[in-house]
Amino acid sequence: MRTDHFIRFEHVDSVEQTERGLLARLHGELLRVEPVRPDVVRLQLSRGGAFEEQPTYAVCVDPLGADGGEAVAWQAAESDGAWKLSTDELVVTLWLDPFRVDVHRTDGSVVLESAPDAEGRYWTYATLNDAWTTRRRIGRDDAVYGLGEKGGRHNRRGRDFTLWNTDVLNGHSTAEFRAGLDPDDPRADMTSTEFDPYYVSIPFFYRRDAETGAAMGSFVDNGYRGSYEFSADDEYRVSFHGGQWTEYVFAGPSMATILERYTWLTGRASLPPIWSLGFHHCRWHAYTQKDVEVIAQRYRDDEFPCDAIWLDIDYMDGYRVFTWDSERYPDPAGMLKGLANQGFRTISIVDPGVKHDPGYAVYDDGLAKDVFCRTEGGDTYIGQVWPGNTAFPDFATPEARAWWGDLNAKHVESGLAGIWNDMNEPATGEIPPERMLFDKGTASHERYHNQYALLMAMGTIEGLRAARPNDRTFILSRAGFAGIQRYAANWMGDNQARWDHLWVSMPMACGFGLSGQPFVGADIGGFQGDTNPELFLRWFQMGVLTPFCRNHSETGNIDQYPWSFGPEIHDLTREAVRLRYRLMPYLYSAFVRAAETGEPVQRPLVLDYQDDPNVVDVDDQYLFGRDLLVAPVTEAGMTSRSVYLPAGDWYDWYTGELHPGGQRITVETPREHIPLFARAGAAIPMWTEVPASTDGYRPEAIELHVFDPVVDGRWESRLVEDDGLTAAHEPAVEPERLTTTVVVTRADGEVSVEHETTGPGYAGHARTRFDVVRHQPA
Repeated sequence: MRTDHFIRFEHVDSVEQTERGLLARLHGELLRVEPVRPDVVRLQLSRGGAFEEQPTYAVCVDPLGADGGEAVAWQAAESDGAWKLSTDELVVTLWLDPFRVDVHRTDGSVVLESAPDAEGRYWTYATLNDAWTTRRRIGRDDAVYGLGEKGGRHNRRGRDFTLWNTDVLNGHSTAEFRAGLDPDDPRADMTSTEFDPYYVSIPFFYRRDAETGAAMGSFVDNGYRGSYEFSADDEYRVSFHGGQWTEYVFAGPSMATILERYTWLTGRASLPPIWSLGFHHCRWHAYTQKDVEVIAQRYRDDEFPCDAIWLDIDYMDGYRVFTWDSERYPDPAGMLKGLANQGFRTISIVDPGVKHDPGYAVYDDGLAKDVFCRTEGGDTYIGQVWPGNTAFPDFATPEARAWWGDLNAKHVESGLAGIWNDMNEPATGEIPPERMLFDKGTASHERYHNQYALLMAMGTIEGLRAARPNDRTFILSRAGFAGIQRYAANWMGDNQARWDHLWVSMPMACGFGLSGQPFVGADIGGFQGDTNPELFLRWFQMGVLTPFCRNHSETGNIDQYPWSFGPEIHDLTREAVRLRYRLMPYLYSAFVRAAETGEPVQRPLVLDYQDDPNVVDVDDQYLFGRDLLVAPVTEAGMTSRSVYLPAGDWYDWYTGELHPGGQRITVETPREHIPLFARAGAAIPMWTEVPASTDGYRPEAIELHVFDPVVDGRWESRLVEDDGLTAAHEPAVEPERLTTTVVVTRADGEVSVEHETTGPGYAGHARTRFDVVRHQPA
């Protein structure tokens, strides 16, 4: 983003204390410096002399109000040309002339410092025609993480990024980002793992200090198009094309603490229904009702565990949302009931584009209720998606969200279990989106473009909760913004059936996880292009060890069902899925932790081993929950691979061999499985059997796989059990669940295992015992 004509704010005219912090006057505007928590401060600059108290729908608490958490003790004083506001954990320095804002921890270590240009002029804030920018110092070797869904390496340092939700494989929507690039630049290719921007925009990142390992965090509560530039050696730049500067600065220094604070601010994922953690079958294909029933029966006949069947766009009548093609699906309710009787949930796709078709009830009703986006002249905005010309609900209004929610509620009356939100960047095909205005034509497209999917999910979940108030909801969304985790899971969109896309799904998922979204996964096997047996198998073996596990591919591709590549691939993929189902108690408990603290299920090693410089750039392996380390096969013909084991001791899941941490080892990668390690001291709960699906499965026993520690110490693991389906787990006083804490202790060479179970229980609980399986060094 060019800023050479921007007007810098250079000096502060006055400062006063308020009940909440400092209020400064500068260049005709107002600046607030307000502590939110002892380690979090909000910086906010007015526009036109007024503050926007809710810039986006990302923040779900009143950070300075009654639900703002702990009371923050602070003090402020002026000295030597600056005001300093201090809490127990941070110090904000507001320099008056030249204007600067610096944030340090109370030990003096840097959180944020304004950066000068080559002429010594500070760029703390500069603006031009509603756009604004800021520059901050950064160490030459500091690492950067976050920003949600981004391609390339997990460490964002050395690259620049745009925040603008984009239909990645649409040549029209990506044209501006590819224009002018050298053909050899990977970002000129929208199928490249380096292409930017992607479907989801989250203006939240971490900076890890290379010398100390300490981290800070920054969340800019702004939905306009943004730019984050991390390519310079000594500074980074943050720019937005509109809106106010409203930024939450997190002092850390722990990345886990920063994430906990950020997800307190923007919300945490609701606990998902347990069936959504099973294996999902999907294919964009013009199935008939009979085809779907045959595929479902094949899974059961093959004893291949599967919980969900997905329906892509061809189930609709002419791509009209909330309709069924009566020729292909003569009895949708009967089909859905039959699938449910076999233990399958069914999810259908729902796009925001409503076919421009007078006589089509949804379109006519939307016009009558005035819930579609308008243009400046007052017309209904028309874009182009699957049905041709389409109108788009104005989700910026509560009326449109309620209308959409009601449509979804009626849609699931047929027996659908969840909703798949696609094309919600919003995708408008070959028709540019800029003339699509929001809030009944009063708000620009840029204001709500990045929030559109978030608002769509808000409306969808309102409808699902109204239709089924006692059931947990499931929504999958392609696009999103900060806070999307409150309403929906995300998948990584239209990926490629290529090895590099298998690899990039790891740093992309970890970027999601560090940005507050724990429920994420990539299309197994690749969506676009023909996969091959080896790629399909290796992707399956990784995909079962990710939060969202779905096989999906594009119409016109070769079939990539588990049985499409012969009996060997079928049996090996089935074994991989069976491992996922056996690990369901462990996986479910990891999701409980995510719902409680924001801690991601799939996570980079740097989150748990922040002080280890060896993990800063590791992005071809990850942790699955706290106690399993996954190292996928990322290349064709790979027979072994290097794996970095962080601090502690690690058991090879398959051979039982014990390896000390803090080293890199070479591990064989036989066709049967990918490298997987369990942390010494962990107690990993597993089902003793593999059900056909999670539906109605209530085991009498759960295995506790205890991996003996080899050094003295204490390790704690947790198992959470509830009905997996209803909201009975939610009451704060006494949720209907059981929580078992398992403590593994080693003292003087003796290993002991203790457990304590608390909670009132839940309807349908059948477990009567734990079977301890002990893993010891050879």
